[in-house]
Amino acid sequence: MKLKIKKDDRVTVIAGRDKGSMGKVIRVMPEKQTALVEKVNMIKRHTKPGASKGGQGGIVDKEAPVHISNLRILCPQCTEPTKVGIKRLDDGTNVRYCKKCDEQLDAK
Repeated sequence: MKLKIKKDDRVTVIAGRDKGSMGKVIRVMPEKQTALVEKVNMIKRHTKPGASKGGQGGIVDKEAPVHISNLRILCPQCTEPTKVGIKRLDDGTNVRYCKKCDEQLDAK
């Protein structure tokens, strides 16, 4: 399934514990239809000494995946959470666009 959210998009959470928070997409996992968003859905992981790169154990805060259906892209032009559509340009390429202000989201 093709997802309309890509890495480095600015998104806002529309449902769940972190509703209303915004962040940048770090990673998209299309096989699970989830995305990692910077500073959203933080969890704590307990690591053993030697398991982490520094060699020390402890409690580590990290982002957990958020389902794509709970995210909306923030349009750079109208600065509002919006649905995303896909248009085919004259040269045959597909671009994403904001359905509120009809502006392209992808850089040319």
